[in-house]
Amino acid sequence: MAASAGPALSREEVDRALARLGAERDAVESALLSLQDHPGLRLLDGAGLTGRTQERWSVVGQGLPLLWALFDRYSEALASARAVRARKARPGGPELAELSELLTGDAVTVPGGAPDGPQRLGAPARLVERVSLDELMERMNSWYATVLEVVSAADAVWTALPARIDLLIAELRRVQTLAASLGVRSGTHPLGDDLEALDADLEGLRTEVRADPLALWRPARVPAQRGAVPDGGASGLPSGVVDTERFDRAGRALDGVRQELENLLRLRDDAEERLQGVGDLLQRADATLAEARRARGEVLAKIAATEVPAVPGPASALRERIVLALDLRQNGQWYRLAPLLDALEDAAAKELARARQSLTEVTQPLAVRAELRGRLDAYKAMAARLRVSEDPVVVERYEKARWLLWSAPCDLRAAAGAVARFQQALRPAPGEPGAGAAEPGGSGYGGAGSSTDGYGGSGYGGAVQDGIERNGIGRGGAAAGGEPTDGQAVDGRVQGG
Repeated sequence: MAASAGPALSREEVDRALARLGAERDAVESALLSLQDHPGLRLLDGAGLTGRTQERWSVVGQGLPLLWALFDRYSEALASARAVRARKARPGGPELAELSELLTGDAVTVPGGAPDGPQRLGAPARLVERVSLDELMERMNSWYATVLEVVSAADAVWTALPARIDLLIAELRRVQTLAASLGVRSGTHPLGDDLEALDADLEGLRTEVRADPLALWRPARVPAQRGAVPDGGASGLPSGVVDTERFDRAGRALDGVRQELENLLRLRDDAEERLQGVGDLLQRADATLAEARRARGEVLAKIAATEVPAVPGPASALRERIVLALDLRQNGQWYRLAPLLDALEDAAAKELARARQSLTEVTQPLAVRAELRGRLDAYKAMAARLRVSEDPVVVERYEKARWLLWSAPCDLRAAAGAVARFQQALRPAPGEPGAGAAEPGGSGYGGAGSSTDGYGGSGYGGAVQDGIERNGIGRGGAAAGGEPTDGQAVDGRVQGG
C-alpha cells in the first residue's frame, strides 16, 4: 500500500507542483536526448572494452535504458495528475486529495534499486518499489550523473589522446627513418634501442586508450553516485583530468633522441671539415717540432755548457686514430665517429701546444743570448752619452763582453758576467759630478744590489739568470763561468755566431 501523502494540497499548491514537475520532466527529457547522442556513449557502445572501463561500463551501461523507463513512469504519473486536475476548473476536496496522493505520495511503481540507495550499482535490488515523483526524480538524477560521468570521462580521454598519439607515432616514424640513414639501429646503438622501446610504448598506449580510456582518467573526486541533471543536457564537463604522463614522457624521450640524431646529422655534414681541421693542427704541430729540432741543433752548436731538452717525436698513435676516424666516416658509422672526433680535436690541440712548448724550451738559450746582446748595445749607447766610451776600462770590458756574446759556442754565464761588469764600468766614482746619472732611480741599469758578476739585483741580471739556470747554462764554462783568465788562449771560436 502506498504511503499517505499527508495533508491535502490546496488548489494553488497543486498548480505550482504541476508546473514544477512539468518543467523538471522537460529538463530530464532534453538531458536524456542529449545523453543519447553523446559521442562518448556511441564510442562506448561500439568499442571492445577492457580493464577498468569494461568493469565500469558493464554496470553503468544499463543506466540509459533504465533512465528512459523511469522517465516513462514519471511522465505517465504526471499525465495522470494533469488529467485529474483537468476534470474541474475548481477541484473539490476529493480531487485535491487524489492530486495530493499523486503528486506527493508513493504513487509510482518503478524497478527496485537506486544508485544512491542501499542497493548500489551491481548489487541485488528489489523487483519493484513504490516511490513519489520527487523520489523518482532524485533516482533519475542519480542514474544520469553516474552514466554521464563515465561517458564524459571516456569521451575526454578519446578526445585528448588518440590524435596526439598518432601524431607522435608519425614523428617517431620520421625519427626512425633518420636513425636508419645514420646507421643507428636497434641492437647496435643505444638510440636504436630507445626508439624501439618508444615504439612499443606508444603502440601499447594507443591500444589502451582505445580499449580502456578510464585507466587514463583521474577524477577530481570519487565518482559521483548522486547528482542533478545539468542545464544544457549531457554536455556537462567531466570532473577530472586526462592522465597524459606516459604520453608526455614518451614525447620528451623522443625529443631527446631526435636531438642526438640531429647532432649526428650535423656531424655527417661537418665530419670532413673537422677531420681536415685535425689534420691541419697535426701538420702545424709537426712543423713546430721540426723547427724545434732545427733550433736544438743550432743551440747545441752556438751555446756552450747547456742542457737542451730533447724534442719529442710525432704523435703516431694519434695518426692511427685519424685513420680509424676516416674509416668510420667512409662506412657511415656516425654514432661511433662522434666521440672519436671530439677526442681527436682535443688531442690535436694538445699536440700543437706540446710542440710549441718544446720549441720555447729549446730556444730559451738563444733568447737569453739575444737579450744579453741587446743590453750590451744599450750600455754602449749609454757610454757614448756619458762620454766614457774612450775610457780604457770601458773599452776593455765592452770588447770582452762582445767577444763572449759573439763567439760560438757562447758561454752564457761568462757573457752575462761580462755584460754586468761593463755596466758597472759606466757608473761614475762616488763624489764625482754626475754620480748617479747612470743609475735611473738611483740604482743604475743593473738595479739596486747589482753585483759584479751580473746575477743579482732587480735589473736585467735576474731575468737573464732565470733563463741561464733553467737551461743548466754555465756548468763547465770557461774559468768556471767567468771570463777567460790572463794568458788563456782564444781558441779561434767563430765570431758573430
